[in-house]
Amino acid sequence: MNTLFPTLDLGDMSVTAVSDGYLQVDFGMLANVNQAECENIQNGAQVKELNDVHINTFLVRRQGKNILIDSGAGGIKGWGGGLIANLAKIGLEPGNIDAVLLTHAHPDHIGGLLNAEGEAVFSNAELVINNEEYCYLEDDKNFAAVADRVKGNFLLARSIFKKYQQNFRPFDKGEVLPGIFATPLKGHTPGHTGYRIEGTQESLLIWGDIVHFPHIQLLKPEVTIAFDYDAQMAAETRSRVFDMVSSDGVLVGGMHFGEQGFGHIEKGNSGYGVVNIKK
Repeated sequence: MNTLFPTLDLGDMSVTAVSDGYLQVDFGMLANVNQAECENIQNGAQVKELNDVHINTFLVRRQGKNILIDSGAGGIKGWGGGLIANLAKIGLEPGNIDAVLLTHAHPDHIGGLLNAEGEAVFSNAELVINNEEYCYLEDDKNFAAVADRVKGNFLLARSIFKKYQQNFRPFDKGEVLPGIFATPLKGHTPGHTGYRIEGTQESLLIWGDIVHFPHIQLLKPEVTIAFDYDAQMAAETRSRVFDMVSSDGVLVGGMHFGEQGFGHIEKGNSGYGVVNIKK
């Protein structure tokens, strides 16, 4: 069992939180909260770099197969870029990855799919994405309607879809791979998707970008980020997910959940908190 990165044994499969590094996000990108509140919450949680947003990917190992959930930023825009080196530390090369499941197609989740030359990094992997997310990004009317900054995100996603077209699979719902079930979590993007991983001993929800700043948004689920496609829906989805995972005791993992990777969510007198982090 890998001990370099947080790893869960679910029975017939394991899940490892593999870091790609960090990006920085200004608190001005958040709505329904002011900078002083953000700083107070981050300081109270003993966060060293207040504006750092950690980037996780998740490696699922099952019956000899290596499945990656998201690919990190891959160094795009100076974000992250540590995934390949970290995979090497646990004995994996890009060619060993059999599938990459995407929670959504923002640059910090898909940037690691292409190298500096614009070629596919995971050349043997099937690329799997929610069909609504894929169709939204391929629609020229949607492309024409977004700001110039977002147009770059569309073009990156389209170039990635093209490079992986020989082994590319959009899905609508259900079991996308054995033991891995798609969970719609719309709002952050049109097809934002979580993955429920059902092992023989334990289960886990990889919830994608339900939070970017976990300490802030767990305390204040109404806080949204400028990257949200539909801010109101994103906030409603976040509250619904927090309520569900805290009520049912569901173990969660998130792309911006911190280097610990996993934890349980508990409802408190004011907002929610993270408890029982598994190392």
